[in-house]
Amino acid sequence: MKKFFILIILIPFLSFPQSKDPRIILDNVKKTFSKIKDYEVSVDIKLDVSFLKVPETHATIYYKQPDKIYIASKDFALLPKGALDFSPAGFMKGNYTALFDREEIYDGTKTVVIKTIPLGESSDIVLTTFWIDPSKNIIRKVEVSTKVNGTFTIELKYDANSGYIQLPSSLVFKFNISKLNIPKRFTNQDESEQSKNYSKKSATGTVYIVYSNYKVNRGLPDSLFNTKK
Repeated sequence: MKKFFILIILIPFLSFPQSKDPRIILDNVKKTFSKIKDYEVSVDIKLDVSFLKVPETHATIYYKQPDKIYIASKDFALLPKGALDFSPAGFMKGNYTALFDREEIYDGTKTVVIKTIPLGESSDIVLTTFWIDPSKNIIRKVEVSTKVNGTFTIELKYDANSGYIQLPSSLVFKFNISKLNIPKRFTNQDESEQSKNYSKKSATGTVYIVYSNYKVNRGLPDSLFNTKK
């Protein structure tokens, strides 16, 4: 009876990884996602910017390891590319220093917060902060600070019943729009008027993406990603 009682007490601690080594935590995330060799998914995209008139967009996204991505959508040029690539490889390119920051409850989930700093001066990224669920080895949130385009965040939600816990069911991307190339037909403004809007409003926007009908590991051909966009 005493042994059974001790085991019950230890279960919560055993279910949470003991390692606080940031490299091990990040490597576990990459290993988990590496099981996804490729995927095709339908997405519904809503762009929320106060002075833009943009209809909701439907698109199909194709992905293949390690970093190939193709978006079939006529209005894709309006969206920031970072909103559509959530793969760990996209966030962990090149050499970097990784630091364990803290443990934190995020969106009801126990996460560990890891910060990475690129080595060298060639990267536009200054600092990336990850909120990682170590029980499933998935990213719950990312915040990226850049030299040119300010800071953007990506918040991810997952469907535990999807069969692919590595792939999100929805995503929220918050970003600075001052560098976004916005076609005039969406604003009815010329470039000078757009610039005034950017300077007056701190120029922030949000992209909401809902994913459906994943088709995973079907062997997508490389030729698909060579298509001119």
